[in-house]
Amino acid sequence: MKKDLLSVVDLGSDEAEQLIEQALVMKQGGMRCLLPWRSVALLFEKPSLRTRVSFDLAVTQLGGHCLYLSPQEVGLGHREPVADVARVLSRYVDCIVARVFSHDTLAGLAQHATVSVINALSDREHPCQAMADFLTIRERKGQLRGVKLAYVGDGNNVARSLALLSAMMGVEFTIASPEGYQLDASTLSEARCIAAANGCGVTVTDDPMRAVQDADVVYTDTWTSMGQEDEAAVRRKAFAGFQVNSALMSRARPDVVFMHCLPAHQGEEVTSDVLNGKSSVVFDQAENRLHIQKAILAQILIPAD
Repeated sequence: MKKDLLSVVDLGSDEAEQLIEQALVMKQGGMRCLLPWRSVALLFEKPSLRTRVSFDLAVTQLGGHCLYLSPQEVGLGHREPVADVARVLSRYVDCIVARVFSHDTLAGLAQHATVSVINALSDREHPCQAMADFLTIRERKGQLRGVKLAYVGDGNNVARSLALLSAMMGVEFTIASPEGYQLDASTLSEARCIAAANGCGVTVTDDPMRAVQDADVVYTDTWTSMGQEDEAAVRRKAFAGFQVNSALMSRARPDVVFMHCLPAHQGEEVTSDVLNGKSSVVFDQAENRLHIQKAILAQILIPAD
């Protein structure tokens, strides 16, 4: 039976932990050439640096073949229906990695494809990014359970995946967002239900200083995501008090690490001294996209005994 990864909750706590540990082994050069003769299609509606390069190299380093399909080549849902694209690609490749605007498009691909579909970003979640982030936290802190992660900014796809994965892994998660930009109620309810079973909590506030108090990790993302450019001026005004700067970071623990999924808008959601400072692990996060995606691809494409 095929396995899709559309949300971090598709993994489960034990599998997510196993993938992180496997990625650590792969990062040291272990478990190479696991996918000979396997083909993976990168089906992208949005441009990307880290996602495209890391997935392409992940497949190549595991011994497989990667094929990039641009928006102009496919016209997903416009030139050709999503269902037809899914059915056609299923006859050619072993896995579809999709980076899309709408999560409904991703769900349609998974519904009609007979091969596995991996979410490389949708407007709802960014599971591969969150898994790379937790790999980075595991490296820096030596553990995940009990770590306090403070997210400051928009309750977007990255925040949603981080909240759910934190709940799964026993990480204390706090999010500070302005009114109108918080995580949705259904995500918070789901995350809190998962967290209760794993001995941790999910906290919401509109006070960034409160959110980062004694935090082990401070995380932010751009205030205006791709496709929201028309809202940029309104969003800058709404998020004016939510910039991650040295004053905010001083409220966290002395050994705090700063995280951002990139690209960053220096001077908006984060100041240059924080982004490029000694606490920043943003380029470790970027590198770890490669290693966690190798582990995910191997898990999905190698049949269980």
